[in-house]
Amino acid sequence: MAQLQDVITQRILILDGAMGTMIQRLGLTEEDFRGQQFAHLPGLQKGNNDLLCLSRPEVIADIHRSYLNVGVDIIETCSFNAQRISMADYGCQHLCKDINRAAARIARECADAMSTPDKPRFVAGSIGPTGKTCSISPDVNDPAKRGITFDELVDAYDEQIEALIEGGVDALLIETIFDTLNAKAAIYAAEQVMTRMDKHLPIMLSVTLSDTAGRTLSGQTLDAFLASVSHADIFSVGLNCSFGAAQMKPYLRSLAARAPYYISCYPNAGLPNSLGGYDQTPVEMAAQVKEYIDEGLVNIIGGCCGTTDAYIAEYAQLIEGAKPHTPTKRPGTMWLSGMELCEVTPERNFINVGERCNVAGSRKFLRLINEKKYDEALTIARHQVEDGAQLLDINMDDGLLDTEKEMTHFINLIASDPDIARVPIMVDSSKWEVITAAVKCIQGKCVVNSISLKEGEETFIEHAREIHRLGAAVVVMAFDEQGQADTYERRIAICERAYHLLVDVVGMQPQDIVFDPNILAVATGIEAHNSYALDFIRATEWIRTHLPGAHVCGGVSNLSFAFRGNNYLREAMHAVFLYHAIRAGMDMGIVNPSASVRYDDIPEALLEAIEDVVLNRTPDATEKLINIASEYSKLPTMRETSSLGENAGEHPTLPLEVRLQNALIKGTSDTLETDLAEALTRYPSAVSIIEGPLMEGMKQVGQLFSEGRMFLPQVVKTARTMKQAVEILTANRQTEVNTSEFRIQNTRPVSSPLSKVTYMTSERIS
Repeated sequence: MAQLQDVITQRILILDGAMGTMIQRLGLTEEDFRGQQFAHLPGLQKGNNDLLCLSRPEVIADIHRSYLNVGVDIIETCSFNAQRISMADYGCQHLCKDINRAAARIARECADAMSTPDKPRFVAGSIGPTGKTCSISPDVNDPAKRGITFDELVDAYDEQIEALIEGGVDALLIETIFDTLNAKAAIYAAEQVMTRMDKHLPIMLSVTLSDTAGRTLSGQTLDAFLASVSHADIFSVGLNCSFGAAQMKPYLRSLAARAPYYISCYPNAGLPNSLGGYDQTPVEMAAQVKEYIDEGLVNIIGGCCGTTDAYIAEYAQLIEGAKPHTPTKRPGTMWLSGMELCEVTPERNFINVGERCNVAGSRKFLRLINEKKYDEALTIARHQVEDGAQLLDINMDDGLLDTEKEMTHFINLIASDPDIARVPIMVDSSKWEVITAAVKCIQGKCVVNSISLKEGEETFIEHAREIHRLGAAVVVMAFDEQGQADTYERRIAICERAYHLLVDVVGMQPQDIVFDPNILAVATGIEAHNSYALDFIRATEWIRTHLPGAHVCGGVSNLSFAFRGNNYLREAMHAVFLYHAIRAGMDMGIVNPSASVRYDDIPEALLEAIEDVVLNRTPDATEKLINIASEYSKLPTMRETSSLGENAGEHPTLPLEVRLQNALIKGTSDTLETDLAEALTRYPSAVSIIEGPLMEGMKQVGQLFSEGRMFLPQVVKTARTMKQAVEILTANRQTEVNTSEFRIQNTRPVSSPLSKVTYMTSERIS
C-alpha cells in the first residue's frame, strides 16, 4: 500500500481495459470454458469468464500481458463474478475460493514479471456487485421484498476477498456499484477479512450510473453515495461503465470536486450501438479522456465495456508530464444521506427530525402498523417530509409488535418511495438487534438512536464499533452506569467521557457523533425539575465548545409532557425552548414538522411565563404558567397571530403590502387571492408584485429563519403560500416573465408555473 500511495501522488496511473471484451474476441467454445476438469459440470458454462482462471489460465495470463505491454500500471483479476451469489447461476459456487486464488495468482505473476523499480505493476482484486440488489424488490407487487440480505452478501464477499488476498492482490476494487447497500456489504466484508488476516489493503470503489440524472440504479446521487461510504478508509472512488467518456465527464467533474479520495475513471468505448457493440475508435476515446487529464480530474484512468489493449495503448502519451488530481480536503461537517445528501453545517440553522413514525409517540402510527396498513403509515412519513422533516425517526418498540420484523419491513417500504427515501433515516430503538437489522437495510448513511454508557464501557465500545463499520452516525444518550444524567454537571461529564471513547478508541469522526443530553419535562411541580431545560441548554453550549465537531439533538416533545392535551401551549413551549437551545448550539431535534406556533406569534404574557419556566428565572415560574395555561387550552395550533398585533377581523385595515408580507411570513392564504387581485390593480405587472411586496416578505422570512425565530416547518408553509401566489398571478394575467428569482438564504429555487419565475421550496434548507 505504501508503494501504491507513493506512486499515485507522482503521476496518473493507467488501469487496464475490459476483460470480457478481450475474452469475447477469442471466440471460445463451451469446451474451452469447461476444460477437461469441468467437463461434467451441469448447465452451460460459456460466458462464465472467471472459470477460465481454472480451466484456461493461459488465456487470462495472455490478456493481462497484453495490457501490461501497452503500459498499464494496474491490472484487475478475472474475478468480477467470482462469489457464491453470481456463481450459483452456473452451479459453480463451490469453486469460488479456487477461482479467486487462481485469478489473483495469475495476475500477480504477470505483474511481477513486468515490474521494474521505475514502473511497479499492481494487482487489483476485482469485486463485482452480484446480480442481486439489497435495496430494490425483485417483485413489483411486494416492494418490501428483497432477493438478498446484507448478511448473505457479506458472507459471499468475505469468502471472495479472503481468497483474493491469499492470492496476492495489492488492492481491492469494488466496482460497477449500482446499489450502495451492496457496496457497503463488500466494504464491511473487506474490513472484516483484513482485520482477521492482519493485512491492510487499499479499498477502491467505482460506481456505475443508471441514467443521465446522475443516479445509481438504486436511486442515489453521487453526493449521497459519498456520504454512505464516508465511514470507511477509502483509497479511491470513481466511475466505470455507464457511459462513454464524453457523457461521463460532468459526473466525474462533480465527483472530483467533492470526494476526499483519489479519483478513478474507466468509461465504455462510447455508447453502444443497436446491436450492443461499441463503434468508438481508440483515437476518438483518447481525445475525450484527454479532457479529464487536462482538467486535473483523475488519478487513475482505464477502460470498461468495449475497450481493449488498443484503447489503453493510447493513454501512455496522454499522461506524460500530466499532473494528477489532488483530492479535496475531507469536510469537517456531518454527511448523512437517503437517496440525496443531507449535510449538517452551521449554516443550516437546525435539522428537523420527523417524530411521527414512532409507535411510542403516535397512537395513530401504532394502530396502522398493528393493522398492517402500511400504505397509510407511509403517508405519515411522506407528509412529514413534505412538511419539512430532513430526517425521519423510525421507532417500532412496542410489546405487541415483532419489532425487528416491523422495523425492517417498513424501512424496506420507504426505500420504494423516492419522495420519502430521499431523506436520511434515524433508526430509533432500545433493542440492539433491532438497530443492527435496520441499519443493514439502509443504503444511505443513517443515524442510530441510540447508545449509551449505562451498560459500561466495554459494551458501549463494542456497539459503537459495529455502528461505525455499518456506516452510520450515532446518537449518544447522557446515561452511564449510575443512570440518566439530570444535572448540568452529570450531562457534560458523561458526554465528554463518551466523546473520547468514540474518537480515540473507536476511531469515529467527531462529526458523526450526536449527543442527546436529555430533554426532560419541566413545570411538573417538582422543584428538582425546574432547571431541566436550562441545564440542557447550558450543556449544549458546553458540548459545542469543548467537544469539537459533535452535534446536539433531543426529543423536544418531552419538555412539555406536563401539559398533555393543551396542544397550543405545548407547541409554544417547544418554540421557546428551541429558540434558546439553537442559539446555544443545538442543531438537530426530534420534532413534529407540522408544528406551527412561531416564537414571534406567542402572546407576550404567555411568552414571558414560558421563558421564566424554560430559563428557570423565578422560583414561582411553574405556578404562574399553570395559572394561565387554561387560557390557551382551546387555541388551535394552526392559529396565526399577526406580528403587528392585529386580529383577523381587522385584516382589511392593514396596508396591502403588509397583508401580502404577513401572508408569506405566516404561510396563510385565506385572503391571498383577494389581496393579489387588488395588487394587480395597483402594480403595473405581476413581476412588480413579486419583486415588491412578495420579495420583501421573503426577505423577512429569511431574516427570521437565520435568527432562529422561524424553523423549517414554518418556512415550508411560506413556500406553499408563495407557490399559490405565483399560480394566482399566472391565472389572472398569464404574464410572460423573463427571469425573476426570490429565495431565502441557503435554499435552492425550482421552476414555478409562472414561466421562468423561481420560488423558494421546502426541498432544501442547506
